[in-house]
Amino acid sequence: MILDEIVADKKKRLPQHKANISEQKMREMAEEMIKKQPVEKKGKNAFYEALAKPGISIIGEFKKASPSLGTIESKINLIDRIEEYNASVDAISCLTEEDHFHGSVDYLKEIRKMSPLPIIRKDFMIEEYQFYEAKVIGADAILLIAAILDDAQLKDFYDLATELGLDALVETHDEREMERALKLNVEIIGVNNRDLRDFTIRLDTTRRLSKMVPQDKVFVAESGIVTDDDVRFLKESRVDAFLIGRAFMEAENPRELALRWKKG
Repeated sequence: MILDEIVADKKKRLPQHKANISEQKMREMAEEMIKKQPVEKKGKNAFYEALAKPGISIIGEFKKASPSLGTIESKINLIDRIEEYNASVDAISCLTEEDHFHGSVDYLKEIRKMSPLPIIRKDFMIEEYQFYEAKVIGADAILLIAAILDDAQLKDFYDLATELGLDALVETHDEREMERALKLNVEIIGVNNRDLRDFTIRLDTTRRLSKMVPQDKVFVAESGIVTDDDVRFLKESRVDAFLIGRAFMEAENPRELALRWKKG
């Protein structure tokens, strides 16, 4: 499966990160950032708050490629893109996976300098090191993919993210994964309309699983949102937020698209 290949490649990549900055050093850097955080900001979960507010929230994504799309030819440069996101979306998603999405932690660090919006590090999180690294590079949240984590890992990583002051978007794509996420009493639950095993897209996945999501959870629809009809379809499923990648990456004016979809 494609997902297994991505995780295998991530395991090969992590030693390279640790060779540059050891896990002990990365942890110390993350802990130091927490100590230096202003008192008024401690306990404030910016990513959660951006999605939990009334109305539809939008997470605008930055990615260079994907296994399903190949290399993505962006119509605008990174600076212009983030300026448009700053004027229209509620949070930013940055891919940091290198081999299949051509991402990098350096992109997230660049975006952090350009935007006051909360940023989620979107990657395949399988080791504690990545969580310390996420804190150090300026992320406000991380992605936990239920399909690649067992119950113990899911809980341990969720707890670690919380300790580091990071929000966690727990991603599911079927009933079993939704049940596992709900047992953790997570605050933000996402449904990926793209099956990560074969990358097929079914928007009805969000509608089907929405029936399982309690009203007090922030509910995020991910992937496959490219048209006005897609937005209308998913809004009927009590979605609180959309995570949108391809449509924004291919648009010449993502700001206009985001503002229209918020209102539509």
